[in-house]
Amino acid sequence: MQIVHVFVTIDLPFVQSLKGRRKILHSIKDKLKNKNMCVADISGEYAKEGHLELLFFASSAQDANEKIENLEKMLETHFPDLEISLQYELI
Repeated sequence: MQIVHVFVTIDLPFVQSLKGRRKILHSIKDKLKNKNMCVADISGEYAKEGHLELLFFASSAQDANEKIENLEKMLETHFPDLEISLQYELI
């Protein structure tokens, strides 16, 4: 059993306020929670950048990599106008 920790950075150049950032991050968090992932918003005060941390379980390293690839595809499909980068580690 693997625990996967993912750090997501989202650039939001078109957002003008913290309220706008929260709206976008809330939408992303809702989609990720449906995939059995624990999601936390750890963003600071800068409105044009958001940070999320994700935790989920995988049965093996291969399963973890497949879930990460599916996560990337889902984010690109549902949020094509956002620049999103992922960093992850297997624990």
